[in-house]
Amino acid sequence: MKSTWFAACLLAACLAACLAAGPAAADRDCNVPLADWQPREALQKKLEAEGWTVLSIRSDDGCYKVLATDVQGARLKAKYDPASLERIRDGRDGADDD
Repeated sequence: MKSTWFAACLLAACLAACLAAGPAAADRDCNVPLADWQPREALQKKLEAEGWTVLSIRSDDGCYKVLATDVQGARLKAKYDPASLERIRDGRDGADDD
């Protein structure tokens, strides 16, 4: 009987820890008022100046999500803060966790 109680307590503690981590995971995304967003064209010009060929720019979780290729033709994914146009997270050929 004690082992069942212990297992239930352990499960409840794990569930509480997972739920508490949920809001922390959301902090990875952007939280910028729409009025403060720079236009997509500004981000595209910035990336093209860096040698990227932009395939698409869309909004995702309050950020700009970019699909592009670099000068070698490698596929890139990246997220950018829409106000500062600073890179938040990126990956090559689907390595991004989105």
